[in-house]
Amino acid sequence: MSLSLVCMSHSPLMMGALSPSDKSQEEAFFNIVAEAGKWLEDQEPELIVVFGPDHFGGLFYDLMPGFVIAAAAHGSHDWGIEPGPLDVPQDIAMACFRHLTDEGFDPAFSYDMRVDHGTTIPLLKLVGGLATYPVLPIVVNCAAITRPSFRRVRELGAVVGHFLAGLDKRVVVVGSGGLSHDPPTPVIDLNDEKIVNRVVKRNVATPEEFSRREARVVEMAKGMCQGEGPILPPSEEFDRRFLKHLMAGELEIFDGWTDEMMDEQAGFGGHEVRCWVAAAAALAAASAETPEYTLDYYDIIPEWITGMGVLRGTA
Repeated sequence: MSLSLVCMSHSPLMMGALSPSDKSQEEAFFNIVAEAGKWLEDQEPELIVVFGPDHFGGLFYDLMPGFVIAAAAHGSHDWGIEPGPLDVPQDIAMACFRHLTDEGFDPAFSYDMRVDHGTTIPLLKLVGGLATYPVLPIVVNCAAITRPSFRRVRELGAVVGHFLAGLDKRVVVVGSGGLSHDPPTPVIDLNDEKIVNRVVKRNVATPEEFSRREARVVEMAKGMCQGEGPILPPSEEFDRRFLKHLMAGELEIFDGWTDEMMDEQAGFGGHEVRCWVAAAAALAAASAETPEYTLDYYDIIPEWITGMGVLRGTA
């Protein structure tokens, strides 16, 4: 058994919607991601576990879970990403679910999980496809206001790590999301029919609807680059502080981080660092050895409205 880790940011704007004015930033990021993907492939994984967020692409307020274990999943058509099935081993997904319930967790379970770019971008950029390797998607609610606490995310990650340690397989855990960013995300308002249709009703957006939403994000990103609101710019101070604690193995520090603090310091999208915490907790729990981390990349790419990071870990 071996367990390795890759965490990476995933601004959907990196999929071609908006290129950085500093082309060297884009080139450097994609080069590092390619190197991380090669390193991942060198681990010869028999399973990739993705802790990924959702952006109201598969989870809605009609019934919003904190965590979902997917026994079958397909990628959605957002940001021009070609939809398709993931290769999910159903027996492992069910065994993971049973292990979590035995340990006092109550995740949701899906045989038809629609995962959006929070899960599909790292698979596409690291290994070249949604079904290149067997994948166990674990979706973490990071967008809805009923999101689980950092403590609960850390504890769930650790229990998943214990489960993976018993599989006798080569596993790579991926944490997807973050770092600091503040994308335009609808705030629940039951008196606003448009918002209800967007985040409550289980509607699958048409390609035209995706295009309109994405064009709005692009315009706001351009505005942020010019110092205009309403979205907050990424925070290097927050990102560096988060990375310092994570790489030092100080995961319990995050237990005290609140949603209000995250909104103010990391932006609405900063909540996605929960997926990095879950992945790091899994790595730490799966081995008696202290994890060692390498930060391969960090930079703020303004046009992508995100503090972009790539991190690898072994134990």
